[in-house]
Amino acid sequence: MEKILLGSGFAAELHDYVTEDLAILYPGVKDLVKISVIEAGDHILTIDPGLRKSIEDFEVGARDQVRREYLTRGPCQSIGHNFPQKEYGKQRRSFQDAWFIQHPWLEYSVTKDATFCFWCYLFTPSRGNLIREDAFTKTGVHNDARVQFQSFQNQRQSVSHQLATHSHEMEVEYRTRLTAVLDVTRFLLKQGLAFRGHDESSSSLNKGNFLELLEWYSLRNDKVFRAVNQNAPKNNQMTSPKVQKELANACASEITCAIIDDIGDNYFSLMIDEARDMPVKEQMGVVLRYVNKNGCVIERFLAMVHVSDTSSISLKNAIDCLFAKHGLSLSRLRGQGYDGASNMRGEFNGLKALILRENPYARYVHCFAHQLQLVNVVVAKDNRIVSDFFQYVTMIVNATGASCKRRDQLRQHHHDRLVEQLEMMEIVLQNVHDDGVSNDNRGIVAGLIEKMENYQFVFVMYLMRRLLGITNELSLALQQKDQNIVQAIRLIEVVKTRLQDFRETGWETFLEEVRYFCEGNSIPVPIMEDNMRIRGRSRREGQVITHLHHYRVEIFSEVIDLIAQEMQNRFPEASTELLLLMSCLDPRDSFSKFSIHKLLRLAELYPEDFTITERMMLEDQLTTFIYDVRNDDDFIDIGDLGGFARKMVETGKHAIFPLIYRLIKLALVLPVATATVERVFSAMNVVKTDLRNKMGDEWMNDSLVVYIEREVFATIDNEVILQRFQKMQTRRMQLPPLNRIPHISGNDDGVGSSSSIH
Repeated sequence: MEKILLGSGFAAELHDYVTEDLAILYPGVKDLVKISVIEAGDHILTIDPGLRKSIEDFEVGARDQVRREYLTRGPCQSIGHNFPQKEYGKQRRSFQDAWFIQHPWLEYSVTKDATFCFWCYLFTPSRGNLIREDAFTKTGVHNDARVQFQSFQNQRQSVSHQLATHSHEMEVEYRTRLTAVLDVTRFLLKQGLAFRGHDESSSSLNKGNFLELLEWYSLRNDKVFRAVNQNAPKNNQMTSPKVQKELANACASEITCAIIDDIGDNYFSLMIDEARDMPVKEQMGVVLRYVNKNGCVIERFLAMVHVSDTSSISLKNAIDCLFAKHGLSLSRLRGQGYDGASNMRGEFNGLKALILRENPYARYVHCFAHQLQLVNVVVAKDNRIVSDFFQYVTMIVNATGASCKRRDQLRQHHHDRLVEQLEMMEIVLQNVHDDGVSNDNRGIVAGLIEKMENYQFVFVMYLMRRLLGITNELSLALQQKDQNIVQAIRLIEVVKTRLQDFRETGWETFLEEVRYFCEGNSIPVPIMEDNMRIRGRSRREGQVITHLHHYRVEIFSEVIDLIAQEMQNRFPEASTELLLLMSCLDPRDSFSKFSIHKLLRLAELYPEDFTITERMMLEDQLTTFIYDVRNDDDFIDIGDLGGFARKMVETGKHAIFPLIYRLIKLALVLPVATATVERVFSAMNVVKTDLRNKMGDEWMNDSLVVYIEREVFATIDNEVILQRFQKMQTRRMQLPPLNRIPHISGNDDGVGSSSSIH
């Protein structure tokens, strides 16, 4: 069926002609022609192509028949002759041959009692009535009809052409408007800003970020200005909250699809953590870790899922739904990392156990960063002297920062001088003492100053600064997204070694540093061989120890031993078989830890990934591999497993040694720390603030996906997002193909093009 868009007035005329007049000649015409009302008062004419051809053939035959049989009637006059009933029913035709030759516009009439030209029939308001003969000479009705008919026949002036041209212009404006709205949406999502305003009416001075930015944008781009706001159709503004959320969802969906496509059929690990958002709703952050096609370790935020409770069953159900939604398979999971909460790592009913029941190769790793934090917490609490030190530090910080005036005084000092004085502890509490407004406040400050100007306080301060400095490199390394399990284990061993070395050989140097500081600040230094009473005991007991025993044994050695013991207890992975086998892949010192026997054992731990045949092939491949890389200059300076994987892809050795590269990917995919998930919750505090605490779960998830994965978002083209948005539901307008739309940016800012403004 052929469809033609008609105006409301012309549609009514054509409808009468088709359903009344033509129905006499073609009884079944009403079934073949349909005129339906659409929005904005327009109509759609649907006509069968066969009927159109039949009508054209009939008109040609009828015109020839009229010439032969009726030669006596003039144009536009009443007639009395009857057509043959068998051929034309009750229709009548009347023409004079001379008139037809002289006036080729003469046609026929399908009315019952009149004949006049077809032009007048279509384009004269008095259609259906008799037209006077002077209409052709005085009133000009016939001439107007002739002009209109000729215009109708002219393709560039025809109604269909005008409608098509108008429709094309509307599509161009629609693309311009939608692209501008998308650019505004992209900007707000990338910055984590709110969209809506408190008052979005036209008279408002602050309509919210979305409308204000769109208006600012339109004032600086003529093409956009002609397509948005007051210049856009009232029913197609594309600025409603629903459109904003659908565009945000399209952006987030394309980011998620890009991540899923990047994972492909590779192995991946799952990292999860829980936190409460602003309106106290439990949210579960999900991050995936995988090795991409370039050999790089990637951690990507997948989704933020609202869970009704934090039981392991609820978390598992949420993960199953999320995996089903994005087409992820639990069978490709090779690692899971959590922060150590009981509902996560429970041996029997925790989330870890539930996943291991379905996939025994999803190895669990307790977040290394969380374990290191627990080590420091235990040291700060279990040793009485260190715990006392941190309590006083908290009081000092609170007293110093309690007044804006005191903070401003500190800020006035030059940076270098301020750092020097802070190290010498000259100005911190003296300002508090001078600024005290009450005797009580000054008394508290005086007590804190006295506590700070004590040798034991300085001793513990220097000790904790040294110990936290030893673990600082490990803490920073564990926060890197591309950190691998082999390198993390190596750093843990380095920390343990440094702690032991500091305990055995660092005492004399450390004691000298403390003595130098105290002498420079007039703090009395005790003689280490002198006796002192045991703290916490009654004086009547008379129990004494030397200062050396107190500071070296009860503080120095005990604190170091406590940290070393906690490091051993909190990082049991370093002694597990899996990690010991993976350490053979460490490329340092020309693969000094390389062992074919251990790597074959590692492959046996993953029977799902290495068949019996592949394990037999692996031994020969390992022999060739180690000889090749040890004699290749490209691999001399490689110091970690992640860099080695990237170098294998660059040199093409991942295709030469695919089984070994598979082992490397299994080692790299194991999660080290959940720092990426922690950053997700930090981002959630930026996106879902006090003023935006009513955000829906889907709206918050879409905003977080775009805000966190801005790197992926920058690679996604505008056209892809527009097409996804267009397919979400039936739209009033359709996007024309880009090859039919010229570049419409007026200021070379990318509006209307296929790429967005970043």
